[in-house]
Amino acid sequence: MNTTPQPDPRDRPARLTVGVVGAGRVGPALAASLQLAGHRPVAVSAVSDASRRRAEALLPDVPVVPPAEVLERSELVLLTVPDDALPELVTGLAETGAVRPGQLLVHTSGRYGAKVLDPALRAGALPLALHPAMTFTGTPVDVQRLAGCSFGVTAPDELRLAAEALVIEMGGEPEWIAEENRPLYHAALALGANHLVTLVAQSLELLRTAGVGAPDRMLGPLLGAALDNALRSGDAALTGPVARGDAGTVAAHVAELREHAPGTVAGYLAMARATADRALAHGLLKPELAEPLLGVLAGPSDAAAGPGETPGDTT
Repeated sequence: MNTTPQPDPRDRPARLTVGVVGAGRVGPALAASLQLAGHRPVAVSAVSDASRRRAEALLPDVPVVPPAEVLERSELVLLTVPDDALPELVTGLAETGAVRPGQLLVHTSGRYGAKVLDPALRAGALPLALHPAMTFTGTPVDVQRLAGCSFGVTAPDELRLAAEALVIEMGGEPEWIAEENRPLYHAALALGANHLVTLVAQSLELLRTAGVGAPDRMLGPLLGAALDNALRSGDAALTGPVARGDAGTVAAHVAELREHAPGTVAGYLAMARATADRALAHGLLKPELAEPLLGVLAGPSDAAAGPGETPGDTT
């Protein structure tokens, strides 16, 4: 057994005082993660009762102060506010003189790169965009989930190493995203993660309507396998009636959804069309089966499942 004393993280060089502007779900978790790496959270701004509770849970004993005071106390400032609020916040902090030369200013927006911090850059700050590709709960479990989490990193070339080092200290994996690609990068993540939640929630509701007592238990293994297969194989992982060209089955689905959950029809049709296009392009959907299928997906259908349904995989 190695009995050599391990150094205290607080004794490492270049430890920074850390402040958080906006105690939503992200900021306190990142600050707590940086604290584990030896940095020292010193201030947080929080307005709502919920944000104050998050700050207390993840950053106990760190004082809650106004944003300008957060910047005054901190060498590294995390700007963790909603995307639409970020430009105005940065401009306001710069115009009021809250930003100090040499101060590391980090935002966590997926949409924006480093240029949104230009007002602070002109005031002498060092701008970094570090976006964790993760959903957050606002609880301590978020700190654990950062281990191995990818971060979309955008920064001036001279700050690239510093940005990547901070991500690694938080347990993450830096992924460089060019400034001009940030909106597309963010759209890709939203398409996968945000829409996945909606699809799963709709599926859970439909299964309950169909009489399934434990829909979460039913979906868990199925969705886990589908996600794993998709990440490994991409479009080759497509299964189900659309990929098989079972137009009768899809028509029956649409009819049932119109009767029991009309709010889900538009989403089902849109996703089925996209699935059909991809299956056809990758040779999974036979061209002779694509035409009747696309006819079903082109508009309303109350047709029942036909006799030509193909048995096989169950989804």
